[in-house]
Amino acid sequence: MGAAARVEVLPDMDGTRVIVCSGEFDMETEGALRQALDTAHHDGTTLTVVDLAGVSFADSSMLNTLIGAHNRQPLVLAGPLAQQVIRLLEVTGTDSFFHLAADANSARATSPAVAPR
Repeated sequence: MGAAARVEVLPDMDGTRVIVCSGEFDMETEGALRQALDTAHHDGTTLTVVDLAGVSFADSSMLNTLIGAHNRQPLVLAGPLAQQVIRLLEVTGTDSFFHLAADANSARATSPAVAPR
């Protein structure tokens, strides 16, 4: 069994909300991320950054949660990404769908117009 999924929401800074994820995300553990993204959307944040640097595993349920959020709010995924997460994005073709940033600091500097599509 791997590392438990953990989601931490940092205080908003200039309309940007950063959601820090760590551990392994699958159908049983992505609920906290979904809730944090829904809250950011309902709060009307200008930009939502999902920091995936600490994520060691993600499956299609986490990917589906991220796609849903991307379709309704400005969203940037921040790395550096684990090789497994990179592979998931590449295999599904979503590596070009999402706006990716090298790290959370770079992501914060991203224009809010990056999404939704």
